[in-house]
Amino acid sequence: MIILKNKIINAMNVDKLMHNLEKKHPGEAEYLQAVREVVESIEEIYNDNPQFESVSIIERLVEPDRIITFKVPWIDDEGNCKVNLGYRVQFNNAIGPYKGGLRFHPSVNLSILKFLGFEQIFKNALTTLPMGGGKGGSDFDPKGKSNSEIMRFCQSFMLELWKYIGPEVDVPAGDIGVGGREIGFLYGMYKRLRGDHTGVLTGKGSNWGGSLIRPEATGFGAIYFVQEMLATKKEELKGKTVSLSGFGNVAWGAALKATELGAKIVTISGPDGYIYDPEGISGKKIDYLLELRASNQDIVKPFSYVFEGTQFHEAKRPWEVRADIALPCATQNELDVEDALALVNNKVMMVAEVSNMGCTPEAVEFFNNNDIMFAPGKAVNAGGVATSGLEMTQNSMKMRWNSGEVDKRLHEIMCNIHEQCIQYGKKDNGNVDYVKGANIAGFLKVANSMLDMGII
Repeated sequence: MIILKNKIINAMNVDKLMHNLEKKHPGEAEYLQAVREVVESIEEIYNDNPQFESVSIIERLVEPDRIITFKVPWIDDEGNCKVNLGYRVQFNNAIGPYKGGLRFHPSVNLSILKFLGFEQIFKNALTTLPMGGGKGGSDFDPKGKSNSEIMRFCQSFMLELWKYIGPEVDVPAGDIGVGGREIGFLYGMYKRLRGDHTGVLTGKGSNWGGSLIRPEATGFGAIYFVQEMLATKKEELKGKTVSLSGFGNVAWGAALKATELGAKIVTISGPDGYIYDPEGISGKKIDYLLELRASNQDIVKPFSYVFEGTQFHEAKRPWEVRADIALPCATQNELDVEDALALVNNKVMMVAEVSNMGCTPEAVEFFNNNDIMFAPGKAVNAGGVATSGLEMTQNSMKMRWNSGEVDKRLHEIMCNIHEQCIQYGKKDNGNVDYVKGANIAGFLKVANSMLDMGII
């Protein structure tokens, strides 16, 4: 209980808050997990500032501004009509237009999109760029679809979505299943419907408004953040072995930058298993990741056919391999407590989530209990949305920066994010709680903005 100007204000009770959310949103495990992680981190600073509770900031923050759900009918190559579900979760726009990717994958549901949109609020705030949080997508599966089928689906999807987005309203980007091809089809339909060129989507082609190094940006930014983490221990990336999961844009970008800075990448993975390369994945091997992704098969086994000396481990995850640094780059909760045990037993020194909420809460707790450096996705993978923000800036200015300028600004943003984590997450013993630091820094920026604008 807190007294503010002679008014009694109840302190935030995490368990009560979560109980109420669970009643309102039963079965939305990913979303509830994301909310709990944040509110547990900010509980102390929230209750130290009763002005937040006086206007129910947390209750307003954990619920999206709106959720748009719609059907997406499309015609396959055989002339059959298919119907998928489309979503856009516009979560919070206190500091700027809604900003977040579109995900096309059979696993997409409202819980996953709400978790991603909620995380996006704090991630975008950490970049210092004026972007709110949102997310969207569909349960459409691009795997095995022809170019024409994907085009027809994207056009049908945008036929509904265009009503709710705009360069100063909501700016979607890509995510799993939505790369340059899909962004092109989506943007083409938006341009046809609107009749003008605007920066309403990021991840656009470089010939028509896109930013250089955008595909690599999430991975590049993650490695810059890892560099800063290592520097706190007077360590450097050069000479370190790195285990990656995934093989898409994120893993590709991380492999490129880590190799450039002298690290050795020893694993990639897919739904079918993982590849182990004791000699290191570099050069043509990294380039081949683009071919794997372009094949639209969502498997990594062919990698072992192309490159001698590499080993494919079916239906297993890469965390059993000895590495100095582990970077989950695939999807949420991909690294569990058993994986964490294997990593710790193999003397891992650092785990940084490049995927969103890539580790289960139990795994994170295990790392913390064993003094393993750990950083959450909302800080580590913010480079992707940061570069999307830089693309929006370039579009607004009607100009284009060279790759060196974009990379320089990205590097600066990631260093700034790390500084914010240090500011709010440094412990008495000198170690850093990156989860707490990132959550508090992002929360304070958004909460104070909401406070300034009144109850709306």
